[in-house]
Amino acid sequence: MAAVGTWAFSLAAVERVRRLMAAGSGATHCVQEAMAELENDKETGCFVVGRGGFPNKAGVVQCDAAIMEGLPGRFGAVAALPGVGIPLTVARMVMDKNTHNMLVGEGAAAFAKEQGFSIEDNSDMMSEAGLDAYEEFLENRKSTSKNHDTLGLIVLDHLGNITVGVSTSGAPFKDPGRVGDSPLPGCGLYADNRAGAAAATGDGDKIMCFCPSFHVVQLMKQGEIGAASTVSFPYTFWGYGMEAAEQRQSNPHTHID
Repeated sequence: MAAVGTWAFSLAAVERVRRLMAAGSGATHCVQEAMAELENDKETGCFVVGRGGFPNKAGVVQCDAAIMEGLPGRFGAVAALPGVGIPLTVARMVMDKNTHNMLVGEGAAAFAKEQGFSIEDNSDMMSEAGLDAYEEFLENRKSTSKNHDTLGLIVLDHLGNITVGVSTSGAPFKDPGRVGDSPLPGCGLYADNRAGAAAATGDGDKIMCFCPSFHVVQLMKQGEIGAASTVSFPYTFWGYGMEAAEQRQSNPHTHID
């Protein structure tokens, strides 16, 4: 059993996974529950995730989220979804209850409403920090935000099943309807019980051109072990036998065995 999360702010999510695992929860339930706590917290929104995340150019918070299990054909995603503070949970509903794998915009919102989610006013999705940043954007017509990025969480459970989830409010002040790499399988995330899972974080418009998550998992399937980072990258980790989740740091390097 193990869990890893992107960026230092994922520590609370990984610690939540540890507690859920101790109670016997499986990988997918852990990902959904742990992600929801951070997605729905306006304080976490400053990291470009969920409620409190930065709005688009029109001042609307639109979220992308996806979940993928390591079993074939188990994937669900939403993109440009407004009015929902826990978009990854909606993505799981798409995976479990819809014949499609991805829903976007008004269609994603309509499906969420059908599943019992409340579609909230945009004002309820905004934080004071997000509103201030948007007003500054309107004055300068450029983004000054240096915070990012995607919340990614990978969980391996006691049965050997692996699930990965990603959630983001997307690039600050993006064009309305813009979709980044996060909800795209192979780009923002990928999982395979026979090899492992990967989640990407960074510039989604560049990431989606290279399908890095799929490529990484395919390399792991071939027996290659490696790590790569273009920046000093904080992440969080918990593994079986550890009493608590820990924050760790990767340094810029590339290495493959």
